[in-house]
Amino acid sequence: MITLALSKGRIFEETLPLLKAAGIEVLEDPEKSRKLILPTNQPDVRVVLVRATDVPTYVEYGGADLGVTGKDTLLEHGGQGLYQPLDLQIAKCRMSVAVRADFDYERAVRQGSRLKVATKYTNIAREFFATKGVHVDLIKLYGSMELAPLTGLADAIVDLVSTGSTLKANHLVEVERIMDISSRLVVNQTSLKLKQAPLRAIIDAFAGAIVHSA
Repeated sequence: MITLALSKGRIFEETLPLLKAAGIEVLEDPEKSRKLILPTNQPDVRVVLVRATDVPTYVEYGGADLGVTGKDTLLEHGGQGLYQPLDLQIAKCRMSVAVRADFDYERAVRQGSRLKVATKYTNIAREFFATKGVHVDLIKLYGSMELAPLTGLADAIVDLVSTGSTLKANHLVEVERIMDISSRLVVNQTSLKLKQAPLRAIIDAFAGAIVHSA
């Protein structure tokens, strides 16, 4: 049995065409089904639905043979011990710094001000500001980051940005792009040895589909 870990939403939807290229079709809609393990048209392949941040953990510890997860998740939660054969070029967005439209970010950085930064990506934010020599106090949040500058909780946020419309709607502006983000295929190293043929077939099919769509 091959077990693939996916998270609901954009990653799930954008992985479906890649699965189809590998001859795999998920038989149930995760938005309608209450099941956490979904069957596919291949009796020896199943999909497990987990939180996006849990995908690397499931794959690393053998709860799944392979999974699809964002570069942000791998950098924040660690991708050590995982084979990462492919950048799937899906669920693209960017990690950025954003502030209130009336906050002079450049001036604050230039003057060496200590900034309060709200984010759920504390490791990525810490490293980014450290390389710039900017002193920050990081505030870990799990919900809507946009509220933090609006309520005075923070001067800036570090978050994923796709279209930028949510920032705009909340009178925030993007002031720095930290990195581009897309989703990666991650594989359990033990599984790759024990189930080499079926896993290689999926990896090769995904690679072919990426080239085809490029």
